[in-house]
Amino acid sequence: MSSITEQLQALKVIPVIAIEQAEDIIPLGAALANNGLPVAEITFRSDAAVEAIRLLRKAYPEMLIGAGTVLNREQVMAAKEAGATFIVSPGFNPNTVKACQELDIPIIPGVNSPSAIEAALEMGLTTLKFFPAEASGGTAMIKALLAPYTQLKLMPTGGISTHNINEYLTIPRVIACGGSWMVDKGLIEKKDWKEIGRLTRAAVKLTQE
Repeated sequence: MSSITEQLQALKVIPVIAIEQAEDIIPLGAALANNGLPVAEITFRSDAAVEAIRLLRKAYPEMLIGAGTVLNREQVMAAKEAGATFIVSPGFNPNTVKACQELDIPIIPGVNSPSAIEAALEMGLTTLKFFPAEASGGTAMIKALLAPYTQLKLMPTGGISTHNINEYLTIPRVIACGGSWMVDKGLIEKKDWKEIGRLTRAAVKLTQE
């Protein structure tokens, strides 16, 4: 089976989802999977995250499911138990990384400085999230950070949209970008799965051409 990094690289866009009603993940997952994006990063920003991961894993066993905004060991355990494929964290916390390594689940922690990158490399991690991407200097900062760390691969997230995603994806060793424009909270609340499907199709077309 290909690594998480390879799978994310093939998909290019990772929908970052904040969900309030766990059951909404079923039609939302369908809108993503049926329109070319069989991947979801479900963030722990809401209490519904664990149940949403569980429901999505049951409905779509083959889907690549990330647990996002994971801050501690307890959340790692809950995410893995619910069926998450990988973990994403906003920053680099050695304790969270250790928990993932002990539980044998891949983690992509957030970094935006050389110090954090070196701490992550020290723990054997080479695929990292660049967060918050736009606020941390965008593509210029990424190019500067990638230069001295030749083994490093980055997944920028934060401030990414249809207007700038391809600027990031054209940088060698940027594997994919996290984005939430196609899974906008307002659209989820309105249960506008058709529009989410349309935006997903457009995102795939934009990044795969």
